Amino acid sequence: MSAQPGEAAGAERTRDRDRTRADILEVATREFADKGYDGARVDEIAAKTSTTKRMIYYYFGSKEGLYIAVLERAYALIRGLEQELDVEHLSPADAIRQLAELTFDHHESHPDFIRLVGIENIHGAEHIGRSSMLSGLATPALDVLGRILERGRAEGIFRDDVDPLDVHMIISAFCVFRTGNRYTFRAIFGRDMLDPGRRAHYRTMLGELVLDYLTAR
Repeated sequence: MSAQPGEAAGAERTRDRDRTRADILEVATREFADKGYDGARVDEIAAKTSTTKRMIYYYFGSKEGLYIAVLERAYALIRGLEQELDVEHLSPADAIRQLAELTFDHHESHPDFIRLVGIENIHGAEHIGRSSMLSGLATPALDVLGRILERGRAEGIFRDDVDPLDVHMIISAFCVFRTGNRYTFRAIFGRDMLDPGRRAHYRTMLGELVLDYLTAR
């Protein structure tokens, strides 16, 4: 049965709304990442999209509402990738490697995410604290890690005094530092941590660091 004219028009309006909202979030992500919360201007975001400042407020309520939506979108992407990772058929060691490499690849290809995290820390995570969505994203991500650790402990491979958040912190610390401190590290030590020639080395290093810690006695 074909859609009625009214239904087709409603579906098209929904698609237009979704496209407009996605376009605003894409531009706003770059603006907030480049200029911070205080430096970003809704007027400039509107000028770089196919919409208006009034429409941005219609969709997001306020500048803070837009910023929170940007944070939610950024965190939801990496959490979604973690949850979709199929590692149940892998050994615990290989599963940990894949999870670490997933984070490595994501953070390298999404430098705006790293900047947004840094900006939100400057603000004491006050905006994340006002998002009901973000508070619910942690558990599913840690569940993936928890299942891997449980399998590793059951097989006598992993130590039993480590929780999923410990491992998440190790992986995140390496990946965030490598991307977020690229320029200062290069200026001080003369080494670009995002040099393509060293990429495979650092990717392998991360997996080895995590596994060495998990298997240490």
